[in-house]
Amino acid sequence: MKGSMSLKSLFYPKSIAIIGASSREKTVGNDIVKNLVYQGYKGKIIPINPKIEELYGKKVFSDINLVDTTIDLAVVAIPAKFVPENLEQAAKKGAKAAIVISAGFKEIGNIELESQLKKVCEKNKISLVGPNCLGAINPEIKMNASFGQLMPELGSVAFMSQSGALCTAVLDYAKELGVGFSKFISIGNKADVNEIKLIKYLAEDDQTKVILIYAEELTNAPEFIELMKKINRGSNPKPVIVLKSGRTEAGAGAIASHTGSLAGGDTAYNALFKQAGIIRASSIKELFDLAQIFALNPLKKAKNLAIITNAGGPGVLTTDEATDNGLEMAKLSEDTTKKLKEFLPPAASSHNPVDVLGDARADRYKFALELIATDKNVDSIQVIMTPQSMTEIEETARVIIDARKHISKPIVVSMMGATTVRPGVDLLREEKVATASFPEPGAKALAQLDKFVSWHNTPLEKSMKFTDVDKEKVKRIFSEARKKGQTSFPEAEAMEIIKAYNFPVLQSEIAKSADQALEISKKFGSKLAMKIVSPDILHKSDVGGVMLNVTSEDIQKKYKQMIKTVSKNKPEAKLEGVLLMEMAPDNGTEVILGVNRAPGLGTMIMFGLGGIYVEVLKDVNFAYAPLTKSDSLDMISTLKTSDLFKGVRGEKAKDIEMLSECIGRLSQLVTDFPEIVELDINPLLALPKGEGAKVLDVRVVIEK
Repeated sequence: MKGSMSLKSLFYPKSIAIIGASSREKTVGNDIVKNLVYQGYKGKIIPINPKIEELYGKKVFSDINLVDTTIDLAVVAIPAKFVPENLEQAAKKGAKAAIVISAGFKEIGNIELESQLKKVCEKNKISLVGPNCLGAINPEIKMNASFGQLMPELGSVAFMSQSGALCTAVLDYAKELGVGFSKFISIGNKADVNEIKLIKYLAEDDQTKVILIYAEELTNAPEFIELMKKINRGSNPKPVIVLKSGRTEAGAGAIASHTGSLAGGDTAYNALFKQAGIIRASSIKELFDLAQIFALNPLKKAKNLAIITNAGGPGVLTTDEATDNGLEMAKLSEDTTKKLKEFLPPAASSHNPVDVLGDARADRYKFALELIATDKNVDSIQVIMTPQSMTEIEETARVIIDARKHISKPIVVSMMGATTVRPGVDLLREEKVATASFPEPGAKALAQLDKFVSWHNTPLEKSMKFTDVDKEKVKRIFSEARKKGQTSFPEAEAMEIIKAYNFPVLQSEIAKSADQALEISKKFGSKLAMKIVSPDILHKSDVGGVMLNVTSEDIQKKYKQMIKTVSKNKPEAKLEGVLLMEMAPDNGTEVILGVNRAPGLGTMIMFGLGGIYVEVLKDVNFAYAPLTKSDSLDMISTLKTSDLFKGVRGEKAKDIEMLSECIGRLSQLVTDFPEIVELDINPLLALPKGEGAKVLDVRVVIEK
């Protein structure tokens, strides 16, 4: 990816200056120098401090201007107010990357100082990590430019985190699990280097196979999605696994629209991760379960799972977890079943899950594993072992390790227990066989692997685009509204916006008087729906602002009655007339199509079951604009009530193609006009296949 090589000075520096090196032990400036000197970094180490002359055998420079060599990477641990000036000086010595450990910036409200720091780095083309971070580690060159104590084992997992404190815990936990890292970085405030920039770099990093992220907030969902599709639908995919904090709805403001009220909590991030093919972990433990499965297995489908166990209960529990998460139990071939019956004791189960019985020694595991691995009906294998008195723990681990060397299918091993099985687990981890302490998380992780492989194999698509739209008309509507200070568009005006983008609408016209209503009704020549027109009324039916099946004979009377009722129920509302609309067909299903802005992330499209039940059933899906055709169809097909669109109990199937088109048109509208912050088409009437759909009601809000 273009520009990603700018981070080479960060991860592969030939010289590192530590601005704020200290002779006081247990300080950041001391620990960083000590880590670099004693953990094996072979490049030049340049401590900067005006008060000392030598530190851990390295000459200390009193001023960065006195450094007599080129600096690739500057690591800064001095009071915040001095950081921009020192980076200016580092740039003159050639620095192309900087890690600012120092705190005291945006995180305490000092936004201006962080902005100044960012400008210095932009001007001098310095890749800035931080500020307010732990630092960076590259085990490949033994570079620990952080104040974390441990140098992790070299591996294929890259880890990045907004939390420095979490990084130190993760290093310790990873050492226990035997997980090695290709790159390890704390990104702090993300003034410059963020998740997207790092993913672009790591996509080209041969040492990295899997990317782990701990995130407190992410930005720019469309860019994230586009990047993930480019990387992970190519020939060299790099799975991204995210542990995202902040799942609750605490702090979410009240929103007027249906779409907004349904978009609270974690919805925006779940939509991003699904669309971008990102795997989400719910805990640090699950993050590492997933890391092992992805890093230590081939990226191949795992859909049809075979389980080998010496205990029936765990086998059944694992079966439940696997099927709950979308895997299927592999149907073993007749030949496999026959050979298992011949080899295993009569009481054993030769069907999946294969129960080799509690007295199984290593030879039974070896035979079952090697045989099942050759079965074409099996995509992945989970081996479960509970420690019995006759169980050969280490020998069983060794036969699994030997078999793993020539098995090309995903495998996870669960040796259940703690102290007793520890020798076997240690052997498996040393030889890079994926393990899970309990079988259920192992099965769940295999399911995530399978979902990723399926996503990876989906062809790249362009966003939906329609040429029969009138973009200029919408520009004029919004421009005229701004002149009046208007940001909300009631149904009559909102209808003009969606008509410009060629949504399927019913005939409609505004009547300003009872006499005009009569003229319009004669022109339409059918029963009509009447809806009050007012910028001050959000839900018209709540104030008596909706009447259905009105005829020409009683339209004048109904018009006057509606104005009177609404005026009484909402006396402060400005009434601008009544919208007359042809009655909708009675053979449709009401759905909702909407828009909501996710702060910092982008504009989400919502689709789901609509009408008056939308807030009750909450059966809706979200995805970020712009959308592809596959995105739109997925939004429809993954609803819990999606069978309603296929035709149930004698009803005809609905026009899914037209629903997909409506989703696509809305995606294009909000991409063309990002100032749209809320939009509800509720209901959109889904008609039988071949008959299309009809917009029955709409409202639009643009930003101030």
